[in-house]
Amino acid sequence: MQYHLDGFRPGDPCVAQADAHTDEKAAQVDVAIIGCGPAGLTLAAQLAVIGGMSVRIFDRKSGPLEVGQADGIACRSMEMFEAFGFVDRVRREAYWVNETTFWRPKAGAEGLRRADRIQDVEDDLSHQPHVILNQARIHDFYLEVMQNAPARLTPDYNRDLTSLTREEAAEYPVTAVFDCLDAPGQTETVQAKYVVGCDGARSAVRRSLGHALKGDAARQLWGVMDVLAVTDFPDIRLKCAIQSASAGSILLIPREGGYIVRLYIELDALHGDERAADRNVSAQMLAQKAQAILAPYSFDVKEVAWWSAYEIGQRVCDRFDDATGPDGTDQPPRIFIAGDACHTHSPKAGQGMNVSMADTFNLGWKLASVLKGQARPALLSTYSSERQAKAQELIDFDRDMARLFSEKPKTPAEEAQFQRYFQTHGRYTAGVETTYAPSQIVGEATHQHLARGQRIGKRFHSAPVIRLADAKPLQLAECLEADGRWRLIAFAAADDDGAPGRGVARLCDFLSQDPRSPVRRHGTADADRVIDTRAVFQQPHRTLDLAAMPPLLLPRKGRFHLRDYEKIFTVTGDDAQDIFDMRGIDRREGALVVIRPDHFVAHVLPLDGLDALARFFDGIFRAPA
Repeated sequence: MQYHLDGFRPGDPCVAQADAHTDEKAAQVDVAIIGCGPAGLTLAAQLAVIGGMSVRIFDRKSGPLEVGQADGIACRSMEMFEAFGFVDRVRREAYWVNETTFWRPKAGAEGLRRADRIQDVEDDLSHQPHVILNQARIHDFYLEVMQNAPARLTPDYNRDLTSLTREEAAEYPVTAVFDCLDAPGQTETVQAKYVVGCDGARSAVRRSLGHALKGDAARQLWGVMDVLAVTDFPDIRLKCAIQSASAGSILLIPREGGYIVRLYIELDALHGDERAADRNVSAQMLAQKAQAILAPYSFDVKEVAWWSAYEIGQRVCDRFDDATGPDGTDQPPRIFIAGDACHTHSPKAGQGMNVSMADTFNLGWKLASVLKGQARPALLSTYSSERQAKAQELIDFDRDMARLFSEKPKTPAEEAQFQRYFQTHGRYTAGVETTYAPSQIVGEATHQHLARGQRIGKRFHSAPVIRLADAKPLQLAECLEADGRWRLIAFAAADDDGAPGRGVARLCDFLSQDPRSPVRRHGTADADRVIDTRAVFQQPHRTLDLAAMPPLLLPRKGRFHLRDYEKIFTVTGDDAQDIFDMRGIDRREGALVVIRPDHFVAHVLPLDGLDALARFFDGIFRAPA
């Protein structure tokens, strides 16, 4: 973490200096966000961190969430929380999902048997764990990020969206009207350049666009409850998939704090037009069902912290914005939907909150780039194309997961199929398998062989490094903040020590001096404000000369022109933890990895692929004035 750049400031460094000119109740804003769920708060936090925009976020609830519905946090979401600066708090409070067990009926006898026990997340899938933590706590952390940003962004609660209209010729083309639930009879009107609907499965924003969630319900009723219970079930502190002979199935998820546990409990199928509410499900009914499934183990519920009943359904919208024509050419997007507003599914794979946050982490930096005049508006069309395809993949995966979970395996082969599905799709549930297709912000794989483990279109896969200036060991991803910047990571060739005339120095000379350089063409007075360049060398850190490094890797910044010493890294010296070997970086030639602001690999190029680098960014950014 870096601070004191513009002068010494005592106190908590996470609290940025307030922007005295911010009008938090402005009637005209750059971005209006509807909904304070995970998607909305991720977007608000990202825009607040990037700064320089007017943002308001609205919710019909009277205040922050206190008891959350979602709880599973995928490895990829933890990587994202690292970028926002609160991952250590999540790691400390959360339950870590280390292993998963599978329970099946005993052959020819009453009761259950443990059929298998597996590692939940494969080695080196991510440097972050798969954890469980109340959704409300995630909201708390995001709200702190927003409040600590220069704009001091806080939600407007008790605001129920009643209408949303678009008038393209206006400077603020989208008008939102809210009922003030804390002042009956009063309304509030807000005009915005862009509106993002993160307002759940019954989204008013989606209805205003005329979009519909499409898909089929499985007509299977499930209950969920968070309980404090006394039991002799041996795996009560392990994630368990439990299938009984005739009483149904349970997905058991231990919760944070060491005592509470969540149960997803299979109930009877729904028939005809019957809905979940028609069954009059109660907490007592769910507890009795859990006891029947777990028998002969005892399960004495002492307290129910939260419970609900729901119908499994997998639905997704055709598109996630209001654009018309190919690639939004007839009407570019002004209104977007994210999270449950555009895709819904069962909670079995634990992807709902994770995918919703990924939606708006994809969108936030694109909105900021366009609003700041850096990127062309066409960039915004990539949000729907990228995230709608991922949502459809999730729907297909979730449908198979829900079906396999509810089916009763009759043979050992059928049992093994379910367990294999869990294992083979572990990468998907960890959130690291998302792959975006080639586009204006995802390059072709012409030079993928130079960095085989940093797949173009997938999230940047971190590994350990040593920071040269202070010999600090860290994960390289720790330099990827949620600040809207692009990253260029130069992996040096074996004989490159940063000296003039070698690959990294030539790259830095181009970036700092050549008129074609994206850093010069699209940057600001601070060379890394838009594109942040860093380098990783193959030599041990004690053998390199910091003073001999290219000036671009030791830039002077801020009002005092202080030198930034945190852009140069080396291998760890441990062969088993060598980033070049772990991520398949070509040792002889090195590689240049281009990373998007949402931390997905946009391109892999040779270190001397300077023309290709310039063309790539010229296809995204506006031509400089």
